[in-house]
Amino acid sequence: MDIPSTKPYLLRAIHEWCSDNGMTPYITVAVDAGVRVPPEFVRDRQITLNIGYDATGHLRIDNETLSFSARFNGVAREILIPIGNVLAIYAKENGMGMGFEPEKPPAPSPNDTEPGRPQLRRVK
Repeated sequence: MDIPSTKPYLLRAIHEWCSDNGMTPYITVAVDAGVRVPPEFVRDRQITLNIGYDATGHLRIDNETLSFSARFNGVAREILIPIGNVLAIYAKENGMGMGFEPEKPPAPSPNDTEPGRPQLRRVK
């Protein structure tokens, strides 16, 4: 049985901590094809978003995705972010929060014969 990632639980906890203490939770997201955000606000394949209750509607942080609706320059948008793309969550007011390693699915090697078994090769 695979143990689920702690990341969505930590995201929900830090979001709640920020909200309970009157701070504004922000996330930084690695943007790729699986992320639905306004492309005009993406810089260097990243976007930082306010996910406070005052800035979002229908905020949902489940174990696989983070989603909400928000207005960008007055235009309503639906945002969808895979949890693996969240790089950090922090309070805007003091920067306290948590950073995460980027999650990338491992690329299969053409030489893989037995998944999960380490392989060595000589490098000259």
